[in-house]
Amino acid sequence: MGMVALGAALAVGLAAIGPGIGQGIAAGKALDGMARQPEAAGMLRTNMILAFAFMESLTIYGLVIAFLLYSKV
Repeated sequence: MGMVALGAALAVGLAAIGPGIGQGIAAGKALDGMARQPEAAGMLRTNMILAFAFMESLTIYGLVIAFLLYSKV
């Protein structure tokens, strides 16, 4: 039971840290691009939201794996 809980915690933690860093970098670059070229803000915002959705799906996959591991006990 303890090893399954540790595996589930690692799955969620590692699945969340990558997209979290990526979202921070993407948001910073998008804001920098919007500040430098305000007329492209709409396109940048749309692409950023789409990229965030893909990054969040990676975190959800880690959560699903954690639930699958926890249900094996």
